[in-house]
Amino acid sequence: MMKSMKEPKRKKDPLEVKGRAKGYSCEELVKNLKRHSSFSPILIQQIKKTPNEVLRNFGTPFAKKVNKMMREVFTEAYRAKQFTRTKINNRGVLYGIVLLRHKVMDLVLKYFHERWPECVVCLYNEHNLKTGIINENGSIIEMNKSLKETIEYISKDREIFPYFNDIQFSGEEIFETLYNSQNIPERENYRYFRSMIPKACFELPGMRGGVEKQFKNKKINDYF
Repeated sequence: MMKSMKEPKRKKDPLEVKGRAKGYSCEELVKNLKRHSSFSPILIQQIKKTPNEVLRNFGTPFAKKVNKMMREVFTEAYRAKQFTRTKINNRGVLYGIVLLRHKVMDLVLKYFHERWPECVVCLYNEHNLKTGIINENGSIIEMNKSLKETIEYISKDREIFPYFNDIQFSGEEIFETLYNSQNIPERENYRYFRSMIPKACFELPGMRGGVEKQFKNKKINDYF
């Protein structure tokens, strides 16, 4: 009997990607890297020439660079969503101030639109001095006006919504109400509370001088 010939064992590729891995695929980078403030068309050309395995596993300094840029974009969008203080007037206009260096205004606007679909959302960007707007239909525009001018311009043609008169709370009032309702005095841990907020977030427009800075204790002031 002839012995069956065994196929040679395939050598495992050390850069083989299974699932998400660490980085982003070529398609994801090409689609989203344009949002970065330091974007250059040359980057796209280089990305398309680089294998996915290298891009996702940070196989080269270039792969590390573009993946870092992507993280910067999405981190900025995430922090704006989580730490932007907003208010609502009685015309159904939700507004606030952000600081966005990258082109992520649309992502932040859509986030607030999903939460408040019946409102017009206005976010003033301190970086480029423009106000981004998303209406009830999800259409986005950008205006070269201050936040106050934009709110007045949009509100003048809108009816008064009695519903919004009942929720005219400031960001600090909402925070204090939530904190007092959830806080257990016997378990207060100021250091842990503060550590849950990235230091960089305290420089965001909605956090500067915010109520969170009140949560200090003489015993732990040295830590902050």
